Amino acid sequence: MPERLSAPAARSAGNDKAVAWSERFPERAGEGSFADAAAHGELIVNATAGVASLEALRSAGADNLAGKTLLDVANPLDFSGGFPPRLSVVNDDSLGEQIQREFPATRVVKALNTMNCQVMADPARVPGDHDVLMAGDDAAAKREVTGLLEGFGWPASAIHDLGGIGSARGLESYLPLWLSLMGALGTGDFNIHVAR
Repeated sequence: MPERLSAPAARSAGNDKAVAWSERFPERAGEGSFADAAAHGELIVNATAGVASLEALRSAGADNLAGKTLLDVANPLDFSGGFPPRLSVVNDDSLGEQIQREFPATRVVKALNTMNCQVMADPARVPGDHDVLMAGDDAAAKREVTGLLEGFGWPASAIHDLGGIGSARGLESYLPLWLSLMGALGTGDFNIHVAR
């Protein structure tokens, strides 16, 4: 069982949202290993650095991930050569596909990787219409992720299913453009809109 996460511990880490959550649900707040989190979680979120995602998920354990939906928000950004980073997986593969191949019993859905973390969970930060894209092979898993997105405030009309996990290639390839836009705009509070 994971160790309990106290509000003072979360406060000392500078995580105000974790403080609020641990104060509201003290009996449910906890911290632990990747394996602890994966075993306990109903829907797993991969928000690790993309170049370390496979290693982190191996630490979580294939048995702990089997049968579960894994929302992959990670991007294969390689900062070893400095900034801007290059993509460590590109063109004929994607991190999302690599995860699905390595964990075939896990239902991988790529989504939310084309925006910053604040916009992911609070789409109202960006005024006007804007969209979230997803890709995955399992229809039930995509419905589960859609429910989570709607819970964050994404309207159904803004959620676009691009098809199978192979579409993660395009989602991940968007990141160099996203980084250029962030530099030009001076903020990460922006998103894309599919106009038609």
